[in-house]
Amino acid sequence: MTLFRLDTSIRTEGSVSREVADSVERAWLAAHPGSAVVRRDLASHPLPADAWARAATAGMTPPEGRTPEQKAAVVLAAELADELLAADAAVIGSPLYNYGVSQHLKTWIDLLIADPRLGPGQQPLAGRPLALVVARGGGYGPGTPREGWDHATPWLQRIFGDSFGMDVRVVVAELTLAEVNPAMADLRDMAAQSRSDAHALAEAAGRDFAGRALAASA
Repeated sequence: MTLFRLDTSIRTEGSVSREVADSVERAWLAAHPGSAVVRRDLASHPLPADAWARAATAGMTPPEGRTPEQKAAVVLAAELADELLAADAAVIGSPLYNYGVSQHLKTWIDLLIADPRLGPGQQPLAGRPLALVVARGGGYGPGTPREGWDHATPWLQRIFGDSFGMDVRVVVAELTLAEVNPAMADLRDMAAQSRSDAHALAEAAGRDFAGRALAASA
């Protein structure tokens, strides 16, 4: 059994998305002790910013005419796709940055789509479970002043759920900046509750994904 984990927070310490993703991983490992967890950390090991353009243009170039840089980008795209395709389940940590996804995550997704196996119309990941852990510094829920300002989560659901056909479960922790922002001090109880709820949902996802993987292998 293999769980693929992607971390995209620029913070390696104090990251809520990493912390909640830990809960998914712990629950998975509790059900499958010793099973493989393939991790990719895009903050510690960012992808080359020009890799997607080279992989995309390589797809429109005959193999014999590709530059060494294009060939390397194609290999990288295949490596990233291999990691996801080989997993029985996945968890992705995605903080909300400037109302969207991090540049690291966008590059990773673009490279996945550059691989022919995950290109438009291809769904080898159909039905594969994915926990999408979203951390938002403020409040973006219904009725809040910034309702609808989270442009990352709907896009990620579109890519992984609609384009890739994965079974996406969204786990959200909101108001994560309340502990460090004095202006948000009166929201700290709500932030703590949101964080606690996110951990509970993450643990449930990890257990469910493990059970599904076990049933599929039986």
